[in-house]
Amino acid sequence: MSRTDLISDALTIIRNATMAHKENVDVPASNILKKMFDIMVANKYLDAVKPIEDKKQGILRVYIRYTGGKCAIRKIRRISRPGMRIYVDKTKIPLVLRGKGMAILSTPKGILTDSQARKEAVGGEVLAYVW
Repeated sequence: MSRTDLISDALTIIRNATMAHKENVDVPASNILKKMFDIMVANKYLDAVKPIEDKKQGILRVYIRYTGGKCAIRKIRRISRPGMRIYVDKTKIPLVLRGKGMAILSTPKGILTDSQARKEAVGGEVLAYVW
């Protein structure tokens, strides 16, 4: 697995774990991933995220939420990539599935969801869609 884009690698690990119905997975730690996963925990897509100490970088153990045997994450998609960054203005923040999903943005005020970015009136880089 390539380590040039940690965000897409982590989202792929979670996507594969949901298809295999795993309860938890380990992903390499980074500050952006920690903030993204905290947002997903707050919006009830994940159960919990716990850091595990490692010699080098660290690992995040991600606990996936299942309700009634079905995963809370239907799809998770990386939008902005290293080869093609996607930036949006504060007036063009995407609405995922007419508000039933969420977009995660990297803004000057930190990592925010699409609704938080609209309230703060800031645009930024669209990192991922989750629904």
